[in-house]
Amino acid sequence: MVRQPAAPLPVVRVGQIPTQQAPQRWLVEQLWGASSVGLIGGAPKCSKTWLGLDLALSVASGTACLGKYAVPQPGPVLVYLAEDALPILRQRVEGMARHRGLDLQQVDIYVITAPSLRLDRPQDREQLLQTAQRLRPRLLLLDPLVRLHGIDENNAGEVAGLLAYIRTLQRQLDLSVILVHHTRKNSAAGVAAGQALRGSSDLHAFGDSNLYLKRAKDRLLLSSEHRAAPASPPVYLELMANNAQMAHLEVVAEPHDPKSASLPEQVRTLLADGQILTRARLRDLLGVKNERLGQTLESLERAGQLRRTPTGWQRAD
Repeated sequence: MVRQPAAPLPVVRVGQIPTQQAPQRWLVEQLWGASSVGLIGGAPKCSKTWLGLDLALSVASGTACLGKYAVPQPGPVLVYLAEDALPILRQRVEGMARHRGLDLQQVDIYVITAPSLRLDRPQDREQLLQTAQRLRPRLLLLDPLVRLHGIDENNAGEVAGLLAYIRTLQRQLDLSVILVHHTRKNSAAGVAAGQALRGSSDLHAFGDSNLYLKRAKDRLLLSSEHRAAPASPPVYLELMANNAQMAHLEVVAEPHDPKSASLPEQVRTLLADGQILTRARLRDLLGVKNERLGQTLESLERAGQLRRTPTGWQRAD
């Protein structure tokens, strides 16, 4: 049999490529691109699942993620949590929904209830594809990656095959995919967050949008990176669990560079928008000595810029 020559690949002169007029599209503004794949990375027990569910609830309901980041086009969300029992998942989402004044029965989040999901197996891949085709979610949340396969995460070839399947889902169905993943236990100080992810470096390179959580004293620092947009400013988060019925993550502050802002300026920034904080809370957020903070607060009070209240300090303007 005579083998037919292969058809040439399509080409276009570079000057004929249409310019990209549309700005970056967001699933969640500043945090996750529309139709983007990527990871939420961080050490164990640093609220990665809470963040994933906050994103999921925001996309499903159109409410602001973490009380700060808008969702331009809400839609259904499909979730699989391999390590949390279904009642625990419901309890978490219900608490966040209650905090936002949402009726849980109206929240458009669908939960895969299968006892296991192995994305290195053809049958499981096909089942997930069929499920996503039926529900047409705008977001698919898979948590954690380590429970979703039996491959060697340090083997670039095996990891590449798994990530190629995830990319196929994203392209075929025009949806975003978030994978929750762990960082290495003993990452060297100063290593970039993406390079601290456990396993092959392909995992870091894979992401269109990546979010990273790490502990900083009693707070969580959230940072981001995007393939097609600048990283959003990092923020400090806290898990607000005083009321167990409305537990949720919340942005509490933005890191401040002491070289670019004086301590009085940092205090005034933290107390913007009518915020009232105790002296102890201000000290923790700013990481300064109690005596120095006290002198600053008294100076701002004498200048008429701050006032004391029964529950803490507040801006006077």
